[in-house]
Amino acid sequence: MNVAHSILVVDDDPHIRDVVRFAFEKTGMLISTAQDGKEALRQFDHNIHELVVLDIGMPEMDGLEVCRQIRKTSDTPILFLSARDEEIDRILGLEIGGDDYVTKPFSPRELVARVNAILRRARNAPAPVPAAPKAMSHGRLVIDPEARTAVFQDTPVSFTALEFDILRTLLARPGFVFTRELILDAAYTGNIHVADRTIDSHVRNIRAKMAVAGCESAIETVHGVGFKLGRCEAAR
Repeated sequence: MNVAHSILVVDDDPHIRDVVRFAFEKTGMLISTAQDGKEALRQFDHNIHELVVLDIGMPEMDGLEVCRQIRKTSDTPILFLSARDEEIDRILGLEIGGDDYVTKPFSPRELVARVNAILRRARNAPAPVPAAPKAMSHGRLVIDPEARTAVFQDTPVSFTALEFDILRTLLARPGFVFTRELILDAAYTGNIHVADRTIDSHVRNIRAKMAVAGCESAIETVHGVGFKLGRCEAAR
């Protein structure tokens, strides 16, 4: 027996809410809507949702702040809607725990396909991988998978959950070149589907944070293939 998926759609534009609701309900999904951030948090706290479609540009409480509040208690996938394809919006959204984003104007059919891909991957999640060792190190980088901490030559480095999982994945096999699909399968705990550019944004964030700690060789790009762990040595 198929169970309808429950999606929360948050946008201050009633036309967009209606379009998204119609597109999703045609596929049999159960849709709740909210017109602002405060209403979104009330609905999220009182009902179970498998995914949140969240507009960034809302008055009073924007989507970024809604995401921050949700991430305090839940890892429910969040797909951002952004009126502008600006890198700063994408990076900040990923930094605070967003999983993916779609830029307005968008195709309702594409949005439904992206959400279905997320839900399908969650349903077909592979068996858990064996527990990671207590500590993992490479060069001057040391991470503790259980405590979820990272230190580069005595300097703690703070990562989001997704950033940490990507770095842990690369550190588990130094020298191995991971395609974006392999990174997605191994590192994304919710087994969600995201675009290649979203993974690239997470990698840029990791590099930037490691550079601040004094490392300029955290992750190497292998053009046409993917990414591998860098030397993780101090910048000269």
